[in-house]
Amino acid sequence: MPDATSYQQATDDFAQLCDIVARLRGPDGCPWDREQTRESLVPALLEEAYEVAGAVRANNDTNLREELGDLLLVIVMQAQIASEEGRFNVENVVREISEKLVRRHPHVFGPVKLCGSEAVLKQWEAIKRDEKGNDEHYLGSVPTALPALMRAQKTQKKAARVNFDWSELRHVLAKLDEELAETKKAIESADPRAIADEIGDLLFAVVNLARKRNLDAEIVLQTATDKFIARFNEMEDRLRRRGGKLGDATLDELDAIWNEVKAGRHLEQSKAPAGNARYDA
Repeated sequence: MPDATSYQQATDDFAQLCDIVARLRGPDGCPWDREQTRESLVPALLEEAYEVAGAVRANNDTNLREELGDLLLVIVMQAQIASEEGRFNVENVVREISEKLVRRHPHVFGPVKLCGSEAVLKQWEAIKRDEKGNDEHYLGSVPTALPALMRAQKTQKKAARVNFDWSELRHVLAKLDEELAETKKAIESADPRAIADEIGDLLFAVVNLARKRNLDAEIVLQTATDKFIARFNEMEDRLRRRGGKLGDATLDELDAIWNEVKAGRHLEQSKAPAGNARYDA
């Protein structure tokens, strides 16, 4: 646990950051910072959050420390703008999240006893519903601005916490087969709206399968995309070495090189020490 000196240093450093941001936004501050609004900072907020995620996945502590700082800067900037407009200030933000954490963890800060993270999550949802009142729908708290895969998985997780979930994987797989069959039928009908609707249902079912296997759909797709890009890049390099060029090569030529790349990757993975091979769908 950090000692009192560490806490005081962190407090002083955070206060200094807030003072710097206030000065940047002040009359004699930076023109760019002064022009920012809460709306204009949204792209930066999302970008910095994704860069934090990238640093975590890369297991790069130096980059992670930097990206967390960049994200914190945007958060402090949002709070500073709100303070200037008389809506709230950074102290309100810090106080409210601290109070929420204590309030929603009675098993840590109170007499409640719980066993396991699932019980903790259900208790969190129950406390949250009580705080929000009974007028709000249970899934109304799922942010609409989340990336589609992430929003789908969060929605499914929340539904599962109130027992709206299949208990067996075979039911999930059956639903996946059902949605695939309906997608094929929609394609045969050539109805654009039906095709879009069924493909959406199919994607939702795939996310559910990932969730039931304790996988994050966003990360799984990110990994698959990274794998595709790496193979495509290698295919392009091999094509160039043979005097070819993307756009001129036929699909048969590209497909043959692609299969070479895949075969080479599988061979490399088979030689890797047990437990170190990458996931390869």
